Amino acid sequence: MALQHGQVMITGERDLRAGFAATFLIAFVAFSAARTDAAEDILFVSKQLTPQGEYTSGIEGPAVDASGNLYVVNFRQRGTIGKVAPGASQSQLFTSLPADSIGNGIRFDREGRMYIADFKKHNVWVIASGETTPRVYFHSDRFNQPNDLAIAADGTLYASDPRFASPSGGQIWRITRGPDGNGQGEVMSSTRRLGVTNGIDLSPDGATLYVSESNSRQVWAYRLDGSKLLDPRLIRGFADFEVDGLRTDVDGRIYLARLSAGKIAVIGADGSLEREVPLRGKEPTNLTFGGPDGKTVFVTQKDGGFIEAFRVGRPGREPCLQMPRIC
Repeated sequence: MALQHGQVMITGERDLRAGFAATFLIAFVAFSAARTDAAEDILFVSKQLTPQGEYTSGIEGPAVDASGNLYVVNFRQRGTIGKVAPGASQSQLFTSLPADSIGNGIRFDREGRMYIADFKKHNVWVIASGETTPRVYFHSDRFNQPNDLAIAADGTLYASDPRFASPSGGQIWRITRGPDGNGQGEVMSSTRRLGVTNGIDLSPDGATLYVSESNSRQVWAYRLDGSKLLDPRLIRGFADFEVDGLRTDVDGRIYLARLSAGKIAVIGADGSLEREVPLRGKEPTNLTFGGPDGKTVFVTQKDGGFIEAFRVGRPGREPCLQMPRIC
């Protein structure tokens, strides 16, 4: 049936209004999505990830594997390791260490092996990729109490070994994989007397080792030469609040947990304080990088026994070792 002139006009106006409405709806959805993405990508704003009380006051040792799972020691009780799957907001039990062992620092190598520093029994444990049973990788009665770990691209481990009862006498260990698959360790020599060695990590090129000292509230840098710590250089010191775990990003910035200050300090390789990130909890013990792009920082909180997290602009050194495609 043929349309009259008036009907054509009305139909055209309706089509025009419908077109405007559709265009507006598409624009609104895009704008809303952009705002949501922007909100999710706000940098250096920390949010609580897991419930309070999931971990004991010994919460420590955060580390992320190549699949994005986060691991933290002392889940529910001492001597355990908890696991937070990607996108999850609660932990589950991953494994338990043998009786009387208590974990602290955790690291992963490129083959997916997990290493755990056991300060109670003077061990470094290893768990093969895809397994949950730990075996002794390295043991020494010369350990004071192995605390935190750093790992190089070739799998070499560096372990901080503080003596908390004394302001000096701290050590750094170098542990390499022997032909039998077990660790071979030695105390590193240093031209400087070490304090209470605590947080530890490497520069992106693997040539420099950064170590925080609890007693002096300082971060020191050492040039590595085999088992030698050379050319000690003070990176930065703080007038108050104990320093704890640290990590480096792919550009060499140092992210440092300031226990009791409730902050993560972001320090340039030249020692400049670039920023301090305020946290939900007031006693951060350690931190690590993770997330699908390596740009999420996970923080363990002694205050409340939970994990919190914030986004940053550049990925961490360790995710770039495990997943080079993201860097």
